[in-house]
Amino acid sequence: MKRLTYRIVLREEPEGGYTVTVPSLPGCITYGENIKEAYLMIEDAIMAYIESQRKHGELITDDNRTFEGVLNLEYA
Repeated sequence: MKRLTYRIVLREEPEGGYTVTVPSLPGCITYGENIKEAYLMIEDAIMAYIESQRKHGELITDDNRTFEGVLNLEYA
C-alpha cells in the first residue's frame, strides 16, 4: 500500500462549519460542521477521487513533492 500526502485547505464559513478543498485534486471539495467532521469528510472525498482516477486509468498523484511557504508583501 502506498502512502499518499495531500495538502488540504479549510475555510471557516460565516454561517458555521468548514468547507474543505484539495488544491491538487480539482473539484475535490466537501463540508463539515466542525473541524473533526471536515477532516473525516475530506478523507472520504479524496478516497473517492483516487478510486475514480484508478477506474479511468488516470495517474494518481499527491503532494509529497510540494513545498509551501508564505510571502508577505507591502503594497501601497
